Amino acid sequence: MPSVRTETAEGVRSIILCRAQEYNTITPELRDELGAAIDAADADREVRVILVRAEGPAFCAGYGLDWSTAAQASEPTPDRVWDSVADYQMMSRFVATYLKLWYASKPTIAAVHGWCIAGGTDLVLCADLIVAAENAVFGYPPSRVWGTPTTAMWVYRLGLERAKRYLLTGDEIPAAEAARIGLILEVVPDDELEARATALAARMARLPLNQLQMLKLLCNQTVENMGMASSRTLGILFDGIARHTQEGRDFVARAQDAGFRQAVRERDDPFEDYGSRPKHPD
Repeated sequence: MPSVRTETAEGVRSIILCRAQEYNTITPELRDELGAAIDAADADREVRVILVRAEGPAFCAGYGLDWSTAAQASEPTPDRVWDSVADYQMMSRFVATYLKLWYASKPTIAAVHGWCIAGGTDLVLCADLIVAAENAVFGYPPSRVWGTPTTAMWVYRLGLERAKRYLLTGDEIPAAEAARIGLILEVVPDDELEARATALAARMARLPLNQLQMLKLLCNQTVENMGMASSRTLGILFDGIARHTQEGRDFVARAQDAGFRQAVRERDDPFEDYGSRPKHPD
């Protein structure tokens, strides 16, 4: 089954993540299909705006920890030290796909519902604009163990102190709070998300393509001049290091022994958020 499908109407190319039963978790296959879909949309002269949305209960719940923890567990660490360059090259392939949303010449909008956490934020924060449903939840829980943000977009979107507030705790960010602090553009009722995001994309698509391209480049260049490329390089390198600290290796070992869901639950239980939020009686 494909991980991504596309639709086109009124100059808007919708790219739809369709690993619904897996919460659209990131796999190498999704990475490659998403990258190809963005490239195709950017090359199509009939498309003026790119809209990314998702099927199922979540936009993207991060990397598929089933395959990613298993991949690290299979590394030949007893006989050979961790290859940081190979790790950097591997992660750079994922990051390069997310950055296609940033570097596409055309405006990109993400319509987010449900979970958008961990690697899902690496992806979505590269979009030009983010519209979220009220039920959306953002956050980077791997900052607690086993990761750092690879695209390193948090400071550029939130400013220094607020970025530190959420990265130094890994705390979840409900959609309304994400809009209030400027992580995303706006929050809308759940049943209005697709219509609102599509209408915004269609409104942009009324402008000449060259105007859209120039205005996006003008805005993005400000962030580029602030050192985005060097921040991203450090983020990718630190992500690999964080996954291979003693704590990171212990997390992988626990995921292999008890299952990745249990390992994540134990990581988040002390914070009582994400899937570890206390259940209130009806």
